[in-house]
Amino acid sequence: MVFRMRRASQLLVWLLIARSTIAFSEISVADCARAAKYSESKRGVSMLVMQNGRTIFEHYANGGSASGRWPIFSGTKSFWGIAALAAVREGLFKLDDFVSDTITEWKSDPRKSRITIRQLLSQTDGIEGASRLHRASIRDRNAMAIRLPIVAEPGSAFIYGPSHLQIFSELLRRKLKRRATTAYVEGRVLNRLGIGRLNYKKDSHGNPLLATGFELTAREWARLGELVLGRGNYHGRRIVSADLLREAFAGSTANPSYGLTFWLNQQASTGREVDMERMLDLPWQSAQWTDVCICKDAPADMVVALGSGYQRLFIIPSVDALIVRQGSNAKFSDAHFLRLVLGL
Repeated sequence: MVFRMRRASQLLVWLLIARSTIAFSEISVADCARAAKYSESKRGVSMLVMQNGRTIFEHYANGGSASGRWPIFSGTKSFWGIAALAAVREGLFKLDDFVSDTITEWKSDPRKSRITIRQLLSQTDGIEGASRLHRASIRDRNAMAIRLPIVAEPGSAFIYGPSHLQIFSELLRRKLKRRATTAYVEGRVLNRLGIGRLNYKKDSHGNPLLATGFELTAREWARLGELVLGRGNYHGRRIVSADLLREAFAGSTANPSYGLTFWLNQQASTGREVDMERMLDLPWQSAQWTDVCICKDAPADMVVALGSGYQRLFIIPSVDALIVRQGSNAKFSDAHFLRLVLGL
């Protein structure tokens, strides 16, 4: 039943794509320049636009530069999401496997025992979000994460926070046995994208913080977008299969606007535009994720790697385009920015 619902959701997205791509296809330099001016006025430091495999616009301001790395905060999650798909491709686990098959301490818990790996990656496992896991003083984040309480039935609620990926970190660590999780993401994803020397915010036990930490140039972050546009292939290097990658872009019942570590614009045709960062500031019990979108006028197939302070990697497969925006925290509108870029 869940599989059929995901397929129906994907079909709806493709129908919406067909309609939305009629509106525009070519991104103009003049429109990009207008968007860059807006971004710069909101403390933006970089903006990069690629379409059809080539860079058509690049702009730096407010101290930013082509070689300057910038924190992408929760944009880090999407790299680990791709690493999870690479692990599925390798046969380490399946997305719908129970976490308790590996984290066996959960087997005796009637609710935790039903949590799947897919639910960890979509933040719908029902575990407390636990923002305190970001603290550098925590000696063993993984041990803390797997002991966190479950506050909602698995699959019933979207609860944003670092806990879910930190639990996944422990699962991956156990699956890899003697291999380090950081070595895994490097070997399967980052090195193949030509990205190195990253900050993993490790705790005293060497566990990386999966929810945040990476600092990247706009060009480096764009490579993740190229991977998505290449349907799992980056410049001839196959990292994940196209079918697996599609799994990352299927929303859940609890939050149709979030897939597996990527934000989605699937509800663009009928949804109301919201500031996702402001929504995440609400208590999880109060947030309403049904019928919301990032930008009503952007294509429904747009997916986003999103970091706080309005760090953004917008990826739009239907027009073969990606847009990187980085900056300091300031009042910023994703929807207005996208309308400027896309000339809408």
